[in-house]
Amino acid sequence: MSRLSFFLLLLLGFTACVKNNPDPSWLEVTEWTLQSNIDLSGDEGELSHNITEAWVLIDDKVIGVFQVPFKIPILKDGMSNIKIYPAIKNNGISATKKIYPFLEVYEVNQTLTKNQTLTLNPVTKYKSVTQFWIEDFEGVNISLTDDPNTSLSNYEIVNENLQPFNGNLYAKISLNSADSLWVANTETQLSISKGREAYLEIDYHNTNSLTTGLIYVSPAGVTNNINIRLNAQNPETVVWKKIYIELRELIGASPNSSNFLQSFSCYLDPGQISTEILIDNIKVVYFN
Repeated sequence: MSRLSFFLLLLLGFTACVKNNPDPSWLEVTEWTLQSNIDLSGDEGELSHNITEAWVLIDDKVIGVFQVPFKIPILKDGMSNIKIYPAIKNNGISATKKIYPFLEVYEVNQTLTKNQTLTLNPVTKYKSVTQFWIEDFEGVNISLTDDPNTSLSNYEIVNENLQPFNGNLYAKISLNSADSLWVANTETQLSISKGREAYLEIDYHNTNSLTTGLIYVSPAGVTNNINIRLNAQNPETVVWKKIYIELRELIGASPNSSNFLQSFSCYLDPGQISTEILIDNIKVVYFN
């Protein structure tokens, strides 16, 4: 059974049960808050997030996956153990909702009361065992390099008061008919174990498409693998967004003894005269 079919059955079950039980308790969940983890000593960088979903369990029974904020009927009353797992749109795909493995579950014991609403404001933080590599363009040594052999455009570090998610500085890539190609990669080689969870997080504000990739660096040579493409936004409505891009499959397909670099590339989109891409808070988040 597909995930979509499963969630449709859950919804139908909710509807039928509420009709048969006209006095449910109600659970309301507001937006997620991402807090710092004191054990990480600030290693998690800026705390921008796009946690759009919540995976709800009551007394260890799965209730469903819901887009926050939401209010749902619960066919139970009395003291209950409530677990809410932070979930994201995996690779930015709305139909693929996944518990984000690096964030802690929000858990409380609260009383559910018939015909009353329990409101929860869930809080989470990165798990203490999480590993990070971060480029937020705030430091002196920036680990993002334009490809000298292929890139026609170079990024610049700016602050143009466009209300970035966090921090003061970010990278800006300008494209036009002459400087129509940008290719870059990070400089720090990362060693990430196969079979372990690994993600790229990135904040972006773009009126041109941007392609992410993962570079294998091994004794056999260097190979760039295309990963997820970020579609251009309408210039009239463009905003800062955040995406979580899964790396586990690409890492699993790499040669043995490989290290990894993030890569980025973009061509001037067809029909455009000039466009730009802003990026910030690039994070590789992983377990080893």
